[in-house]
Order: sequence, then structure tokens, then C-alpha cells
Amino acid sequence: MRVYGRTSVHAFIGDFIVYRNLVPCDPRLPSLAEIAPRLGLPQGVIPRKSEPAYASVIAHLLKEARALDAPRVPLKRLIYLGDTRMNDGTAFINICRAGAWPGVLFICAEDNSPACVEVNEQSGETFYQTNRWAGLADFDRFCRTNHFPIDEHTAVVVDLDKTAIGARGRNDHVIDLARVEAVRLTIGNLLGEEFDPARFQTAYDRLKRAEFHPFTADNQDYLCYICLILGSGLLALESLVEDVKSGRMRSFEQFIAWVNDHVAELPASLRAIHNDIYALVQQGDPTPFKAFRYNEYRTTIGRMGQLDDSTPVEQLLRDEIVVTHEVRELAQAWCQQGALLFGLSDKPDEASLPPPELASQGYRPIHRTETHAVGA
Repeated sequence: MRVYGRTSVHAFIGDFIVYRNLVPCDPRLPSLAEIAPRLGLPQGVIPRKSEPAYASVIAHLLKEARALDAPRVPLKRLIYLGDTRMNDGTAFINICRAGAWPGVLFICAEDNSPACVEVNEQSGETFYQTNRWAGLADFDRFCRTNHFPIDEHTAVVVDLDKTAIGARGRNDHVIDLARVEAVRLTIGNLLGEEFDPARFQTAYDRLKRAEFHPFTADNQDYLCYICLILGSGLLALESLVEDVKSGRMRSFEQFIAWVNDHVAELPASLRAIHNDIYALVQQGDPTPFKAFRYNEYRTTIGRMGQLDDSTPVEQLLRDEIVVTHEVRELAQAWCQQGALLFGLSDKPDEASLPPPELASQGYRPIHRTETHAVGA
């Protein structure tokens, strides 16, 4: 493993990137609000990554992006680089269907077991899964030898989080550390002297487990809010766990409605933030804890490119969110072959783009922030 200088995602993808709100960073591309009527989608609803509506929006954006830099060149095939078979795999299949394109998906989660590759078909598309990010070079050869050219007729979709940056199994834990730091900072600021770090960590570690995903919807905003309420003393962790396991508390919506019924018992300092979050949940906003997400932007940026260039690679991988060199290298090669590069991130816009007061100080979106590139 070695360091390949400093770079940013923007250096090899540009601004053809969308975060959770599906508002492209390149202003030449239409936003979700503009696209929705054309595709017959409901206004004011942001589809999630695993939904067919999300794929319809992405397929539309890919065609629009291709028309900007290569007019009259139709897209005929799709490459997708990701890190999770379930989430990225579902999005990949849906985008292929929405665009009527054949596709090949590359999935990687690096580990210490012997290098291996698994190739199979699912829903008519090709899944290529490996446990080495360096396997991208073999993936490129696989596509060429299996008559899947990567050229001006090819759209290459690159997942940002834990693929282009913070590669899963190699560097993804730093992204998680930044998020947990943001949760701790947000709750600590709101609870003040009443904040108990140990009690918070116990609750967070317990409720982030997969067994509680039906309750938390695996939504970090929800989890942060739940930990805030537990930290306030309104409800004890074990009581909540018992209610969830027994089925008495089935969803986050039920939980926040219960809190709203007991809002008078909350400390006065927390009632306003509860009211704000409750209103956004009622409106269907999947990112209702804005204060947490703004802090997540700060803690994420704070872990990008902050270490000296002389820092050992092991420390960079341990403490800094780095660009995955293998992804960058292959993306640049494919771009030179004429392929369209497009980045996707399920991270909320509030956690990815600087608010105006920080933008005026020179802060940049995550994809434009320089950090070290590390690879095999």
C-alpha cells in the first residue's frame, strides 16, 4: 500500500455528482424538482437509492449528462462501482432497467482472507464481486474480454462513500468515526452538562445493530434523535429495547409521536429541537436532524487531507478519509476512452455541502475537498 499524492473526487469525476436530495452539483443538469413532472413522479418526495423512482431519475440524468459533453452519442451500457451487494446491487439493476441498458456491477469489500473473485448473473445483469480494491484492474480486463467495451457509449456510475473515498474494508471506518463524532458533538451541545458520554455510547452502539433496523430504519438522523431523547432521561435504554423487542414500539414514527405526547416532560432546552424534527418527520423529510448533519459535514471535512504528506500510509488509513487510488486510476483511464463518469452519494446534502457561512470561508463540498490518495 502506498500514497499517490493529494487529489479530490472532483479531479476525476467533476461535478457530475448527486447527493441524497438528487440536485446535481453541475448546475447545467436538471434537479429532481425539474425531472419529477417529466417522469410522472410525485413532487416533494425524494426517492431512496433502492427505489425504482431513484433509478429513473439517475437514468435521466445520465442521458442529460452525456448530451452535454457528447451530443447525439447514445448510452448503450452501464458500469457501476460500489461496495455493498444489497444497496448498490439493487440500485444497479434498477438503473439498468430504467435506461434499458445491459450492465456490469463491481462490488468490493476488502478483507484479510485470500483474494477471490465471484462472477454471477442476477436479473440478467453481471455481478463481479471481489475482496481486493486492486482487483479493479482485473475487472477492467474482464469487461474487455467479455465484449463489454467501455467507451463513449458507456456510463460509469461510481458510488462515493466507501468506494471512491473511504474504501470499504480498508478505510471506511474513518467515515463512521466522523459520523459518530458528529452525533456525540450534536447531543453533547444540546444536553450540556447533562451529557453522559458513556451512556450515549452504550445506547448508540446497542441501537445501531441490524436487529434494530426495522425500528430505526437504519437512518442516522433517527438514531441520533433517539440517543438525544434517551440522554435527556425521558426514557431508559432498557425500557426502549424491551418495547422494541416486544413489538410495542414498532417504528421511529411511533417513537417520535410518543415523545411528542410527552414533550412537556422534556427539558425546556430540548423542546424547540424536538418540535423542528417532529415537523420535518411529519413532512416526510428523511433527514430531519439538520443540526446533526451540519456537524457531520464539519467532522467529515475535518478528517480529509488534515495529515502531513510525510504521514505513514498506515496512519493515513487509520485516521484520514482517503481517495481510493484504484478507483481514481481506472476512472481516469475510462474517461480517456470516452466513457461518461457520474458519482452517486446517499449522504444527505446537509452533510456534504458547506452552508453559506462556511462556503464564504473557503470550505468546499466533500467531492471537491482534497485528501490523500492511497492504493495498492
